[in-house]
Amino acid sequence: MSTMSNALQHIPFSKGVSGSIPPPGFAPRSSSTVADTRSNSLFNVMTSGKGLAQFKDIISKSDRKELQLMASLLTSDSDYFMEVVRNINGSRRVQKLLGISDAVDALFYPAILRRFYHVVTDKYASYVVIRAMLVFDQKKQYVMYEHLLHHALDIARNQYGCIALNEVITDADDPFYRNLLLDVVARNALYLSNDPSGNFVVQHVLALYDLRCTHNVGVSLHGHCVDLSFKKYGSYIVEKLLDTEESMAVVVVELLECERGRLTRLARNEFGSFVVVKALKITQGMNRVDLFRGLVQKLMPVRHLLVRSRGSNIVNFLESTI
Repeated sequence: MSTMSNALQHIPFSKGVSGSIPPPGFAPRSSSTVADTRSNSLFNVMTSGKGLAQFKDIISKSDRKELQLMASLLTSDSDYFMEVVRNINGSRRVQKLLGISDAVDALFYPAILRRFYHVVTDKYASYVVIRAMLVFDQKKQYVMYEHLLHHALDIARNQYGCIALNEVITDADDPFYRNLLLDVVARNALYLSNDPSGNFVVQHVLALYDLRCTHNVGVSLHGHCVDLSFKKYGSYIVEKLLDTEESMAVVVVELLECERGRLTRLARNEFGSFVVVKALKITQGMNRVDLFRGLVQKLMPVRHLLVRSRGSNIVNFLESTI
């Protein structure tokens, strides 16, 4: 009997996995079939805390053919596969199996693609996609990039999907697909900036300091920087635009062009005040005298309105320039 068969409680492997999928905590009925029992045993090895030692034993002692058989059982049914990778332990153990061999990857690859959106937007399963994008061969990676591009906006607007998308963008070593992903984010920067999850993706691509992407985000947000600065996460995005000279000018010009009463409200705002003071410091530091003086001249007449507000930090800076 094979090492893997022994490890899985002497349950013989045969082609296919039962369609009866055990969720976590599932207790098999006495009438369960052999296939059900086999599925339950493998599920426990992959997902239970106690199954870690057994899983490590399988990985260390099984040959490639046996690991391929294990991968086949894990991926034969989409619902079963999802139950495994949605579990924190299951996700981590599947990640360990990825990249072991081309044959194993060839089984996990279609299983991931069949439920791609659900995998990439799950709290734990999403890390399987991140890992796959690192270890799969180039052909498989390209197809997965296409899936990411197709679902990019929905993924970005998901609380877990946005994290996965950020990781993939950071790790992307193919310049063509990396730029395509950055372009999708940049073109839709306004839409994403107003989303609770999407704004993190915009912040992330700006933190990469890719000049082309930063410029494109600035173009998309032109005329909307003041509005965004009134909001918590929107202000973070505007502050990041201030870090690069080209996009900085977009923000500061918009501040200078807005009506003084609105600029005063922004300077008193709990989030906007940080944008205004950073604009002052950045324009001074970059020696953009025209923009710096413009801001100072616009804020000086209203500095008394900022003293007992969130804008007190702006007052301190203005007075230090006198």
